[in-house]
Amino acid sequence: MHPFFSIIVPCCEVEPYVRECLDSVLSQPFQNWECLIGVEASKDRTEEIVREYAAKDSRFKMFTGPRSGSCSASRNKGIDMATGDYVIFLDGDDWIAEDSLQALHDKITARPGADIYPCAMQIHDETIPSAKTVLRHDNFSNVSAEMNGIDATLFHHGMLGMTPNVMLQLNIYRREFLCSNHLKCIYGLRAQDMEFTPRATYLAKRVIPLHDSFYNYRIRTTSIQRTKKQYSFYEHYATIIRSLLSFYKDVSKTDGFDKRVANEWAHSWIARIDFEWFFPKHVKEIPRQRRLETLQLVFSNGFEAFDDLLRYASPWTKLKGLLIRAFVKHPALRKLTELFFLVHLSLRNLRHPQINSSYIL
Repeated sequence: MHPFFSIIVPCCEVEPYVRECLDSVLSQPFQNWECLIGVEASKDRTEEIVREYAAKDSRFKMFTGPRSGSCSASRNKGIDMATGDYVIFLDGDDWIAEDSLQALHDKITARPGADIYPCAMQIHDETIPSAKTVLRHDNFSNVSAEMNGIDATLFHHGMLGMTPNVMLQLNIYRREFLCSNHLKCIYGLRAQDMEFTPRATYLAKRVIPLHDSFYNYRIRTTSIQRTKKQYSFYEHYATIIRSLLSFYKDVSKTDGFDKRVANEWAHSWIARIDFEWFFPKHVKEIPRQRRLETLQLVFSNGFEAFDDLLRYASPWTKLKGLLIRAFVKHPALRKLTELFFLVHLSLRNLRHPQINSSYIL
């Protein structure tokens, strides 16, 4: 009998956490699963511990690889190896809730065949010395109705604001959906959620929210996100937006493309650019040439998709998009563009000081 769940676990230097992660799977009363564990070159005992679990239970299948700087390689290899009906992405420093697989199985079999089943998570913040905070995060709030990918895309943007960042771990995916749409993460890319989730959500034919808070997400001081050098993600942001523009170029030519989606994508992706490349603090601390070079990466395939996307944008978003284009193409306008965004973002920050949190990955 093939497994119902394929649980894909990327691991790299997670020795203090990986036992809790794998024990949370092994202790599940629901037994019909396989756990595919990708271990990248680690300086600690991560690989030794994973081999121990693989030796005592054949459902744990370990594979190794060189250090790549992100979870992408292990997740992609895991998708290729998976034989289960549904895929769960679980990071090696996180864990799943007790008895959660049985509850997820029962809900999925009651409403089978969706491409994506969004769930919820508990967030455990270990970076606060005084106390751990536990927050519930549920992308679809109390929505229970079935949606298609277009409706789910619009819902994400309506609920999550300017830059929706739906974590891969919040969704359970039908394996055949991932494979038939060639849905993979870009190798070496950090913050893969920003690039992967918009594509997967849009391509889904059926999305059924489950609301189960099965995932326990750990925020720790030693994670990649916390130890990254300040603003070192510029190339990653550029790769993400360039890839999404290419995706837009392809899907916008298909029958039935919804212009409302184009408007939301324009709003989201241009908001990401204006913040990352033109936020006052960033302009002050990062040389213009550095920001220009990485922004040029966004448009290394040209402006065709970007210009087409602007046709569906609101007037304000279109103006920002045109100024971003001018910054890249016209040296004489770069100071003027920076001044515009300096004023715009400073005023927005005064009106909505909490806005910065919506850009945190």
